[in-house]
Amino acid sequence: MPTSSWAVSAAAAADGGSGDYGGFIGWVLGLMTALGEPGVGVALFIETFFPPLPSEAVLPSAGFLAYDGQMNVWLAIAWATAGALVGGWGFYAVGRLLGRERTMRLVSRTPLLEEEDFLKAEKFFSRFGGTAVLVGRCVPVVRSFISIPAGIARMPLFKFSLYTIIGSAVWNTIWIGLGFVFGPAVEPVLSRWSSVLSNAVLAVIGLLVLWFVVVRVRRLLRARRPDGTG
Repeated sequence: MPTSSWAVSAAAAADGGSGDYGGFIGWVLGLMTALGEPGVGVALFIETFFPPLPSEAVLPSAGFLAYDGQMNVWLAIAWATAGALVGGWGFYAVGRLLGRERTMRLVSRTPLLEEEDFLKAEKFFSRFGGTAVLVGRCVPVVRSFISIPAGIARMPLFKFSLYTIIGSAVWNTIWIGLGFVFGPAVEPVLSRWSSVLSNAVLAVIGLLVLWFVVVRVRRLLRARRPDGTG
């Protein structure tokens, strides 16, 4: 199958962000084009800790690359699942090592992480137990944070890993499969909206950095006041 203009544009994005796909989205597409299947795993690992990069946008792109002959669809699914598992281990370790209260404080003070999202994942885990890890990997927002309450509850690592692999494999197969099956239909969507999505990501990052600075400045000012009031 001849190389499509989409793949050429993605390769150009890897070199300098040029081509039909702009900004951050173009960088992600270029990453997968440059690294092949392992690039999908890297993108999914980043998505675990960087919510503005949704897997629903990354995985269909990998499916299209597989359709276009740029990568093997099954290896793409395997690497995506591996990336999600390693990211899940990271959050699991945080919950297990720090415990609930310290984890809550860490989440509340970390840009890009929301305490509300952590509480949703915790409630989901409390309701369904270990099965929440398997099911939660297919639930937006919860899918990234579900590993934290699993670590806090000291869920056996083997069981956690098995459930994460199964749940992530199902999620990745669905979205990569859609990109593979619909093939060229993915291209005009990315061409039209890549710059918009990239600008939205940059706007979110800018607002989060501003929020982080404001919170830190207010905390320092409050600490310097004798009465400790804000």
